[in-house]
Amino acid sequence: MAKVSNGKDSGASLGFEASLWAAADKLRGHMDAAEYKHVVLGLIFLKYISDAFEEHHTQILQEYSPEAAEDRDEYTAEGIFWVPKEARWADLKANARQPDIGSRIDAAMEALERENRTLKDVLPKGFARPTLNKDLLGGLIDQFSNLGLGSAEHRSKDLLGRVYEYFLSKFASAEGKLGGEFYTPQSVVRVIVEMLAPYKGRIYDPACGSGGMFVSSEKFVEAHGGRLGDISVFGQESNPTTWKLAKMNLAIRGIEANLGPHNADTFHHNLHPDLRADYILANPPFNISDWGGERLRQDGRWDYGPPPLGNANYAWVQHMIYHLAPNGIAGFVLANGSLSSNTSGEGEIRKAMLEADLVDCIVAMPGQLFYTTQIPVSLWFIAKNKRNGRGDGGGQYEDVAGFCKSATTEEIRTHGYVLTPGRYVGAEAVEDDGEPFGEKMARLSKTLEKQFAEGEKLQAQIRENLRRLGY
Repeated sequence: MAKVSNGKDSGASLGFEASLWAAADKLRGHMDAAEYKHVVLGLIFLKYISDAFEEHHTQILQEYSPEAAEDRDEYTAEGIFWVPKEARWADLKANARQPDIGSRIDAAMEALERENRTLKDVLPKGFARPTLNKDLLGGLIDQFSNLGLGSAEHRSKDLLGRVYEYFLSKFASAEGKLGGEFYTPQSVVRVIVEMLAPYKGRIYDPACGSGGMFVSSEKFVEAHGGRLGDISVFGQESNPTTWKLAKMNLAIRGIEANLGPHNADTFHHNLHPDLRADYILANPPFNISDWGGERLRQDGRWDYGPPPLGNANYAWVQHMIYHLAPNGIAGFVLANGSLSSNTSGEGEIRKAMLEADLVDCIVAMPGQLFYTTQIPVSLWFIAKNKRNGRGDGGGQYEDVAGFCKSATTEEIRTHGYVLTPGRYVGAEAVEDDGEPFGEKMARLSKTLEKQFAEGEKLQAQIRENLRRLGY
């Protein structure tokens, strides 16, 4: 049995992040969004960890001694990055308008990586390159200097997380289709997380982008009385730049994650081959044709049939099923074509999955959710063992015409194993307003005649205006 539904929430809330973005974006000049992204996010990251360090530094000075304030163990024990003197924001602020500010920022990034193992090979460099306007750098440092991003109060409110998330979304918008490689709209992430409810256990994202699924999962745990660390985070990302963004995005929130020692292709260099996850959340790239499937025809992950060489959608699906624990559940985004396609064996794979009772729910999402594509998408939810109670959770359920429907496997068979929600949920019942049909038609016809007459007047006016202009 599989449930299908039409989702309707695509909104997102904004705070002061929009005004901060507007101020910072004024300083961009002629720099491409892809390049500016690393400049801005690198400086935000640097400001955050420096602020957190300075707040704790001041507290230690008040309670102990100058020597204790320079003891790195005092910081790492509190989950705060150790910031060497050359990487502290005060030094950069004091030299923001110096011609060597780019070299100073590079030195700060290198010092942070050297002193903090988890940041090794993660932070952006190249601030000293000749093509990067040093007045731009100085302006950004001045702009960010008034933000207390790393204070305990702001950390508790995830202020930096909000700024970081908003900036990622704006860069995704500015970069066009490339932006989707690292950012999934928060509304989509929220639906997946709320439906899976990942309280405790191992969570995995095989195409983790900038780590948004992990961040939302941790927020969910904390919002429901859990603690940071109740879930173990595993991920993988093929794009080296995006992999670094994910490491930074998680680091600013204190989330420990195993994203592998480097970026890697999930299909051809699986960094977590033995992982069996309790929860899998993902937004894998849609309809990838050059995924190298010809080299993986006998791969052990294809339990339900070899995926087509020209489309990786069902390779992603089966990869995730393979990595589910015996009672694991997965939620992921997939292009709508995968709901009904029968080409290159996709229909047979979907049939095998349905007969194995793996598909728990399909949610049709609203259009135009992504900055990168107008392709309509749905959310798939896979339950490895529905009978354990987690796959069908949610209290009392009943079908609602036009919104949701619980379909039996037999019913799905009659539809040729097509999972398009519209085939099952039907149309919402329209309430009878009590007006007799004859009276309603007369009233509507009169209204239509008035609209026709108004339309003719507007056409005549437009023609007259064009005539006066010589057309």
